[in-house]
Amino acid sequence: MQPVFRFAPSPNGELHLGHARSALINHRLAREAGGRFLLRFEDIDRERCRAEFERGIEADLRFLGLDWDGVPRRQSEHFADYAAALEALAGEGLAYPAFMTRGAVKAFAARFEDEEGRPWPRDPDGAPLYPGLDRRLPEDERRQRIAAGEPFAWRLDMAAALARLGPLSFVESGMEVEAEPALWGDVVLARKDVPTSYHLSVTVDDALQGITDVVRGRDLLPSTSVHRVLQALLGLPVPRYRHHDLVLGADGRKLSKSAGDTALAAFRAAGLTAEDIRRMVGL
Repeated sequence: MQPVFRFAPSPNGELHLGHARSALINHRLAREAGGRFLLRFEDIDRERCRAEFERGIEADLRFLGLDWDGVPRRQSEHFADYAAALEALAGEGLAYPAFMTRGAVKAFAARFEDEEGRPWPRDPDGAPLYPGLDRRLPEDERRQRIAAGEPFAWRLDMAAALARLGPLSFVESGMEVEAEPALWGDVVLARKDVPTSYHLSVTVDDALQGITDVVRGRDLLPSTSVHRVLQALLGLPVPRYRHHDLVLGADGRKLSKSAGDTALAAFRAAGLTAEDIRRMVGL
């Protein structure tokens, strides 16, 4: 089987050195293996993602000397694929509409900690776990609330999923490791206004694009456990995984577009070369 790698940024800002490192590693591994290197725009957030950022990403990649195979996939053009996967999970009783907003979940956790004097569990990203209050709502009540226009999100019934699947694992850097999806609780699969989430869309996309090797930053390693559950539930192939070290800022935190970390375009404008960037990211 021909290896297939991908670089999948969100076009909601300019690429920084962390993105450059990931793109360079994926491209090198793909070409050394005689495989394909795909570009995917994860643009399900239609408010923040813009065409000019897509063009900037492509310009940055070309500046680095990278090319890609085929036409980039835009997630916003494939909502039907994710909706079909969500429908399959809901049809199996593994996804349900939940009406608690993120703010309500945070308030619930804060109230619990204040009253009980102990911490409410949090997911690997540090967000309080959803308490599951909507999981067993009567179907009539769900329909009435949805018909009334109340906002909701589709969540995965993680306990039901794991009871069906049992233990799961995946290959990380050549070694089999145990998945720990329970740490995430009932993750969001879609929202009322967007028929998908990061977890659902990336899992479906990797399968539809025939991705054999997922190489990305170490901060996304915990998410792989959720993707492994969705792969098993939907009958999708399981790629090999490799999570590389991050490029950190001077203060030790990972780089972020939202924090305004220096963009590749700014380095380009300052006269740096692609080789300069490679040295800066340790390649």
